[in-house]
Amino acid sequence: MKVLVLFGGKSFEHDISLKSVNFVINNIDIDYTLVGIDKNGEWFEIKKVNVDSDWKNNIINKVNNIIEFAKKFDIVLPIIHGNSVEDGKLQSMFELFNIKYVGSNSFSSLISYDKILTKLILEKYSIPQVPYYIYNKSLNFDEIKYPVIVKPAKCGSSIGITICYNKNELKKAIKLARNYDSNILIEKYIENSRELECAIIEKKSNIITSNVGEILKDSWYSYEAKYKLKNETVISNIDNSIKKDIKKYSEKIFNILGCKKISRVDFLYDLDNNKLYFNEINTMPGLTDISMYPKLLNNLGISNKKIIETLLDI
Repeated sequence: MKVLVLFGGKSFEHDISLKSVNFVINNIDIDYTLVGIDKNGEWFEIKKVNVDSDWKNNIINKVNNIIEFAKKFDIVLPIIHGNSVEDGKLQSMFELFNIKYVGSNSFSSLISYDKILTKLILEKYSIPQVPYYIYNKSLNFDEIKYPVIVKPAKCGSSIGITICYNKNELKKAIKLARNYDSNILIEKYIENSRELECAIIEKKSNIITSNVGEILKDSWYSYEAKYKLKNETVISNIDNSIKKDIKKYSEKIFNILGCKKISRVDFLYDLDNNKLYFNEINTMPGLTDISMYPKLLNNLGISNKKIIETLLDI
């Protein structure tokens, strides 16, 4: 099998991809070619080394004809977070030219990446969600009940997200979020909550859901908390009935959105009202050394090497 491993990209989450691709490099047991996409969208084949911010120092050659280059491989493993992959753009190109790749297709990726589209679809299937507003010019700010959390509709890793306690803070938060996306989601902020997660990996047609993990945190799960601090992740000791619901909803959401191979589904548990809410789904979750996704699968006895083997259908 000839595998093309992609990382980087034009996304705001470019630097997270640099961390995640090292997980693959350190756990893949078959021959592969490593290609980095810089922030201008140019492709470069690089040496098989651990990737850092100076990865372009290891360039072998520039890839000029992307399609013909990618067609040389049996499968593409795109370890890219945010736009270009999680929004389905790269998958669309692969589909157009019959290039096989790992992960959800272009349609499912786009829907799952757009927090507003995801919410609108899952409402139809009675998936419990936090009350929310969609920002537009007709939105009445005086009707909003605080606190709220403001999110760009299409962005990950908690980038561009702000918690607001009044109208002035909300207006500033919307201005910040619009730096990342023109569509803005405003959700009720659940202050006293637990953040719970479930990993999914698909082996052939068999969907494997992990045990429920929990982020132990002092405040909300910001970018810094996710990637710069060593916040502990654990298998949650929450009530078994809630764990059962999370696993059931995770698989249901994965199927409703038509996802494939890999996802992490995130939930909030409101401690004041004893309510469980779906938060978001990630079709290319973080694979760093502190990421929840591999830790949850490791807990099932699936090694890091086995994760890569399963994704590649080896």
